[in-house]
Amino acid sequence: MPFVTIELIEGRSPEQKRELVEKITKVVTETVNVPAESVYVFIEDLKKDHFARNGKLVIDEQK
Repeated sequence: MPFVTIELIEGRSPEQKRELVEKITKVVTETVNVPAESVYVFIEDLKKDHFARNGKLVIDEQK
């Protein structure tokens, strides 16, 4: 039973997440040869003030 965790910076719509989950599930089922019912996908939304890149919080880069 595959478990996939995706970490994204917050801001994706439910529609984008649905499409992402569908595509990830399809790839996993085809690659690992398991039924879709056994694939679990976890999406973690990272708050922009909890994520840094190049020594700066992402929220500060967008100002």
